Amino acid sequence: MTYQRLALGLGLGTLLAIGAASTALDIKSRHDAAWVNSSLDILQKTSDLRLLLREAEAASRGYALVGEDQFRTEFADVSTKVPVAMAELRRAVADNPETLKLLTETEALVARRVELAAELIRLRAASDRAGLEALRSRAEGPATMSEITAHLDRFVADQRELLTQRSMTSKATGSLLLTIDLCGLALLLIIAFYLIRRTYLHDRALRASLVRSEAEAISLAEKAEQQHLDLIAAHEKLRHSAEILQNTFNSMAEGVLVIDAADTVVFSNPAVEHLLGYSPEKNLADVRARLRVYESDGVTPVAAHDLPTPRALRGESFDRRELIVYRPDRDETLRLMISGRPLRDAAGGITGAAMVYHDITTAHETERLLQQAQKLDAIGKLTGGVAHDFNNMLTIITGTIETLADEVKDRPAAAATAALIGQAADRCTELIRHLLAFARKQPLHPRDSDVNSTILDIAKLLRPTLGEQIEINSILEDETLITHIDSAQLANSLVNMAINARDAMPNGGKLLLESRRVVLDEAYASANAGVTPGPYVMVAVSDTGTGMLPEVRDRAFEPFFTTKEAGKGSGLGLSMVYGFVKQSGGHIKIYSEEGRGTTIRLYIPVPKGQAASPAPPEPPPPRGEETIFIVEDDPLVQDFVVSQLQSLGYKTITASTGVEALAKIDSGQSFDLLFTDVIMPGGVNGKELAEEALRQRPGTKVLYTSGYTDNAMVEHGRLDQAALLLTKPYRKSELAKMVRLALAGPADDTLADDALAENAFSEDAPTRAHFS
Repeated sequence: MTYQRLALGLGLGTLLAIGAASTALDIKSRHDAAWVNSSLDILQKTSDLRLLLREAEAASRGYALVGEDQFRTEFADVSTKVPVAMAELRRAVADNPETLKLLTETEALVARRVELAAELIRLRAASDRAGLEALRSRAEGPATMSEITAHLDRFVADQRELLTQRSMTSKATGSLLLTIDLCGLALLLIIAFYLIRRTYLHDRALRASLVRSEAEAISLAEKAEQQHLDLIAAHEKLRHSAEILQNTFNSMAEGVLVIDAADTVVFSNPAVEHLLGYSPEKNLADVRARLRVYESDGVTPVAAHDLPTPRALRGESFDRRELIVYRPDRDETLRLMISGRPLRDAAGGITGAAMVYHDITTAHETERLLQQAQKLDAIGKLTGGVAHDFNNMLTIITGTIETLADEVKDRPAAAATAALIGQAADRCTELIRHLLAFARKQPLHPRDSDVNSTILDIAKLLRPTLGEQIEINSILEDETLITHIDSAQLANSLVNMAINARDAMPNGGKLLLESRRVVLDEAYASANAGVTPGPYVMVAVSDTGTGMLPEVRDRAFEPFFTTKEAGKGSGLGLSMVYGFVKQSGGHIKIYSEEGRGTTIRLYIPVPKGQAASPAPPEPPPPRGEETIFIVEDDPLVQDFVVSQLQSLGYKTITASTGVEALAKIDSGQSFDLLFTDVIMPGGVNGKELAEEALRQRPGTKVLYTSGYTDNAMVEHGRLDQAALLLTKPYRKSELAKMVRLALAGPADDTLADDALAENAFSEDAPTRAHFS
């Protein structure tokens, strides 16, 4: 009994012991499972924190690259979730001091990384390029992110190690419970099975969590890569659009200027820099202060507050405002059509202005020449009508006075009065003849005539007429020049022009008569109203007299216009020449500069039967790559020469005066050929410029140009006989040949002779001035 009791006691004791052990082990198993769950939860929260940090970093970089508000909003949303995730993680590891300490260090780094990302977004929103560059150069963001990653990797490693230990402990407890249950306690077996099963499930959950974390990491990497590619594509598209816009503005003939509210230039294209003299290194206020701006009348100055840019910055919009702009640095006057608009922000405030400048100088000059031609035509029609009616009345007067003179011939006083009336009527008849000549209604008697013979006959007549103080020379075409013209009227025209030349040389001078066969092409005809392209005989009369002012030259062909003293000129000489040439189907042109002299050219059409057979097609003009230094005071001619030479492959530099050209030569500007006008304002003419260039740089190659004929320039002593001269107007092919001739150098006489021969029958043929 005692034994049974003992056995029972032992059994009960064993049972109790087993029960107690089972209970204790069960409690321990549950505690281990809780720790495993805690570790899994910590790992999940760590993975979530990594994802939030990567999303915040991706959003800040995206906004920095393209500046879209979508990224800024995404960053703001993610940055609010980061502190919450950190707080949850701190609560999860609150019972582990070492882990909590590591997490505290990580939290400070995370806060700093979020601050750096926020700073990047702020600098990008403010367009602070210097701040962005400074932030990028410190590389603090990547370094901080690397430290965060290292801390989190260490944290995860610790948690995984702890999880492994806890899993092993849990498994050991389960095995022990299984052993005890196998010894007789089914309940312990159930508990052991339960614990093992629970451990298995937690282990599978851990593995699934790890797989999910890896999948999320891969997905995040792929998403980041795709965002990166999208940003690169968007940046390339933006760059391409900006390049198209930039090239469009740079190729525009109109000047474009964009300024901000502080009057600072934001954008300008080459056209506005050429028109206004602005360049990026210059201050716009200084450039504006150097310009003289007038209203379209060219007289009334424009007040500073009424200039285009101040008006646009005040909020005014205007279109096609016509102003005259004088540039003292180039001694150039431009007529500009200006349009302006203010630029406003979303709130309506003025942030700047956009200006467009259209150069209408050439169009205005063409319009002026057309109006002048129309005025002369209208005056001619009016004059012709009046002269015709007056001729009818004079016919009655002259016929009646002859009858009256016969009736009073026995009364001396009355006969003298009748003779006086007859003389006055004759003078009126002569005056009407000149008016009819201007009106192109005089009776002409054209016949085939040799122009050279007419010039030589007139030259003989002029020598005693003009006096010994006038030196007369003639340079005529070698071949016979036959034209269908009234030779008497041609002779009369030459005499009129010679007398005008004599009056312009009161102290003596030189008179040159020339003839040449020329061709006026389409370009010349389009620039001169009323000219028909084709072959002509050119007759020129040049003098070294006082020359004409532009306003005098423009009115030179008007009847009764004269600059001579009263009683010394009728003002009908050149108007008669103009009418004769126009009535004969020709063209007349005046080249004159005050204090230098005048050249008047008559272009007489060649009879159709005499026209030369069509020449073979010209070869393409020669090209080159050298640098040509263009010195030309006329801005229209300068622009024409620059465009033509650049189209031939040459590089160009320009100057508007001899003084400006010398300054560039003194500064060391390199060039291969000096192409200069002979007569220029500013105190240094083309010949003096070339001489100084040759003194500084021996061997400099020079090509001259002038509106005077080549013969006149040599005869009047303005150029040496060996100088190369291209006379205006000239065609692109002539310019190309003469530039190549000049670049070839004076030693290549064969090339020079070939060039002269090729151009012998073209208008104002380029030529080396070999004349005796």
